[in-house]
Amino acid sequence: MNLQLSEILEGKQTVALGGHIRPDGDCVGSCMGLYMYLKEQYPHLETDVYLEEIPKAYQMIERTEEVKSQIPADKQYDLFICLDCGDERRLGFSAPLFRGAKQTFCIDHHVSNEAFAGINNIVPDASSTSELVFLLLDKEKISRPIAEALYMGIAHDTGVFQYSCTSPETMEAAAELMRKGIDGNDIIDRTYYEKTYVQNQILGRALLESILVLDKKCIVSVVDQKEMEFYGAGPSDLEGIVSQLRQTKGVEVAMFLYETETRQFKVSLRSKGKVDVSAIAKYFGGGGHVRAAGFSMTGSSHDVINNVTEQIALQLEA
Repeated sequence: MNLQLSEILEGKQTVALGGHIRPDGDCVGSCMGLYMYLKEQYPHLETDVYLEEIPKAYQMIERTEEVKSQIPADKQYDLFICLDCGDERRLGFSAPLFRGAKQTFCIDHHVSNEAFAGINNIVPDASSTSELVFLLLDKEKISRPIAEALYMGIAHDTGVFQYSCTSPETMEAAAELMRKGIDGNDIIDRTYYEKTYVQNQILGRALLESILVLDKKCIVSVVDQKEMEFYGAGPSDLEGIVSQLRQTKGVEVAMFLYETETRQFKVSLRSKGKVDVSAIAKYFGGGGHVRAAGFSMTGSSHDVINNVTEQIALQLEA
């Protein structure tokens, strides 16, 4: 289906944008890139963007201070655009706006997305939602701030252009965005590599306390609420830990879990290719990609690890 943004926006007066809970680089990049484009090119539209608190590193992107973290009462939008979110539930606090909108549109690249919106642009082979947004826009009308947001999103979801999802088209999109005058190296340094002292401390703890299971094919690490309180760390400070675990030689799957509330864990999985972690995440009510996925689970950390490693073992044995 050859979607045209202008056709989707035709006749609309109010538009809301939303992304998934605990927004990452691609979620923020795609939401802010499209938000700024609509603000610049469709000024007659009333456009709002809804996201949970944006990690400080991503606040280098312009207009992030305009992001709303609460929904207005009795507000109905003509169109709700859902970005980088494979399930309505993962919209979190903005889900009521999605359900109440006159029309819904989803732009996503999660293989687990089952096309839950009225109009869907779901491309599992795409590197990122930010790349899909780039393809929807008039390239001549992409300003430097928009290019910065989309470049950040693409860089994050490709592991700085290292993951297998990085296609020739991905590199061409990044090149076009760089031609808008952005400093790609600075964006990557400040939003991907640069870590606070707290982030380095909690990463060190996670690596030190990690264990190898399943004949050393799987590495697992857990951070509980007490440890997060001790270091003064929040969920955004844990980003990147599972990817670092995945780099361990000989490991096929990395599992990182942290306690969000008592006996409630957020689980992140990363694979080097032999295991489809999106299938495992979907089995437990989550979603994601073949090599990167996540979900939430209730129980003790031992319960969670035992249940998840059982599913990983089934694939490794197969």
